[in-house]
Amino acid sequence: MLTIEALEAGYGAAQVLFGVSLSVGPGETLALMGRNGMGKTTTVRALTGLLRPWRGRVLFEGQALHTLPPHLIARAGIGLVPEGRQVFPTLTVAENLLATARPGRWTLARVLALLPRLAERRRHYGFQLSGGEQQMLAIGRALMTNPRLLILDEATEGLAPLIRADIFAVLATLRQAGEAAIVIDKDLAALVALADRVVILEKGRVAWEGAPATLAADQSIVARHLQV
Repeated sequence: MLTIEALEAGYGAAQVLFGVSLSVGPGETLALMGRNGMGKTTTVRALTGLLRPWRGRVLFEGQALHTLPPHLIARAGIGLVPEGRQVFPTLTVAENLLATARPGRWTLARVLALLPRLAERRRHYGFQLSGGEQQMLAIGRALMTNPRLLILDEATEGLAPLIRADIFAVLATLRQAGEAAIVIDKDLAALVALADRVVILEKGRVAWEGAPATLAADQSIVARHLQV
């Protein structure tokens, strides 16, 4: 479904990604992991057109994305839940969701059924929501674009444990529904339980790739690539 081939990218003269290659299959949930500053967000930015790659290719269902602007990449079927949520603060919950709506199976009613907390707050403005509610709104807003691949950058960063659990429960529901996703987060246990496959980045390169059960069983991998 998604193939990233030998991706190189950076900022100014500073190179961040050094030949990153990874793939996501239909209905697959990929956990993209790594310590801070290892290239996870840069990979997402290059994938979504927010950063133009220096070299390499991004192919999505056979279409080359690496030369397209962000709005055309979104139309191709990539949905992004960005780091920091970035909801529209002066729009209501319902307006935030409808602002990005495209035809498909994810309708306003279905998103509100998936995220009942938003249904309760549908007339509240973005700035009136808690951090967890804003994150749920960012997920719902991405779903309203009816993407074929959902990308979550720091899915539960800065949220209370109960809210993190709620969001991972939503992601598990999406996985069961056959939604393909790339999830970035620091909660190792939650990602191992959710993902079909794990890719770990280190210094802008793929340092490890494998099954979540293998990662959970081998603490040497965790110590080498994930612990500070």
